[in-house]
Amino acid sequence: MSGVGQGERGRRFAALHEKGCFLVPNPWDAGTARVLESLGFEALATTSSGFAFTLGREDGGVTLDEVVGHVAAMAAASDLPISVDLENGYGAAPEHAARAIEAVAAVGAVGGSIEDWEEEAGIYEIGAAAERVAAAAEAARELPFPFLLTARAENHIRGNPDLEDTIARLRAYEAAGADVLYAPGLGTVAEIEAVVGAVGKPVNVLARPTLSVAEIAGAGARRISVGGSLAWAAVEAMAEVAERMRDAGDLSGLRGGSRVEAWMER
Repeated sequence: MSGVGQGERGRRFAALHEKGCFLVPNPWDAGTARVLESLGFEALATTSSGFAFTLGREDGGVTLDEVVGHVAAMAAASDLPISVDLENGYGAAPEHAARAIEAVAAVGAVGGSIEDWEEEAGIYEIGAAAERVAAAAEAARELPFPFLLTARAENHIRGNPDLEDTIARLRAYEAAGADVLYAPGLGTVAEIEAVVGAVGKPVNVLARPTLSVAEIAGAGARRISVGGSLAWAAVEAMAEVAERMRDAGDLSGLRGGSRVEAWMER
């Protein structure tokens, strides 16, 4: 881990949630974490899909051990607080969720999110999902530094855009001890306002091109993340340059890297 201790990172991350709204971008490796830090962002969150891409896999195709190594590399490269996308906790039982929190906290993370969905089982029954959040929350509270647990209701990106059920789930996860609540896939200001108005904890919103930062912040969100979208923007930009090279012999899109070198300097 770099020079800033976990206690300080945890306090800084918690303070960001106390008022207003902040952007937490999602780097997909240690280099992009350094770049985003140099650009002035105040915290980072990992992306499970972006990280899986770096290994040549689809989202959901990485192990907890691989995520731990990924987080350790990012924490060594950046002084910023890091929250980790822990998918479903790499197992259905409450103890899996707790173990995932403990594992990434041990290598520098000061936040983590747990989903209520997995590919085979689908969306968990609300009681079972809340038990998993409670176990993760207990593990987080036992750490010797601040660690924010984010509980995710996956309805809107898993084929069940039921806002009433989403709100019921987020309320249950709040009662189970979650520090931040997150329903990726909310598509309108009205949906965000409904969620924010129904819960008492800070709400994270997944950015989408159809909404501005001002609109999301105005709806009451405290945090905005971007998921894998930055990774896909970078990959698509690279592919466009490569296609022009292949099809037209056009090398004008290549870059020397001087800006990247400046961003990587400490």
